[in-house]
Amino acid sequence: MLAGNIVQVRLERKALSAAVSPTCCSGREQRSKTAVAGGAIYMNYWLLKSEPDSFSIDDLAARPKQTTPWDGVRNYQARNMLRDSLKKGDQAFFYHSSCASPGIAGIVSVVKPGYPDPTAFDPKHHHYDSDSKLNDPRWYLVDVKLVRKFERVITLDELRKFSERDLRELLLLRRGNRLSVTPVLKKNWDFVLTLL
Repeated sequence: MLAGNIVQVRLERKALSAAVSPTCCSGREQRSKTAVAGGAIYMNYWLLKSEPDSFSIDDLAARPKQTTPWDGVRNYQARNMLRDSLKKGDQAFFYHSSCASPGIAGIVSVVKPGYPDPTAFDPKHHHYDSDSKLNDPRWYLVDVKLVRKFERVITLDELRKFSERDLRELLLLRRGNRLSVTPVLKKNWDFVLTLL
């Protein structure tokens, strides 16, 4: 059992190193083993940001099957994670950003892994990118489904109280990190859930 814990710590350290590297991250290093009846699945944990004025967790809850494409990401590092690293079954914190009280509002699950973002091809859409072509897509998205809306938002101010201890590896709390998609270590994921 101790050997398993050592391996998990090494995997989490590799994941953190990959997450802060400019090329970020294959996803293989960070996948956590989660017990499931009759076997195990491997999943990553993430944090996805959305401005609630644009798309909130309540908007997701109102969608058919509480599922939506996570479109409009226009940052190459975040795009790479959407395209290459987020896998079906991965879970993510739904984070409300750029609002009066930013914070984690709930959990979503990836139900379809990365594929080209069709909004980039539509000249009438505000996410249109004339340099993104059907035969050479520039931007990617994943489909997510609501797992759980929290009874209260876990605010950024509350998370910052743990930035020197329990959440020191949480990329959201790193100065200068403005990515809309970031990996979350399993131990950070579990700790955040204790704050509910």
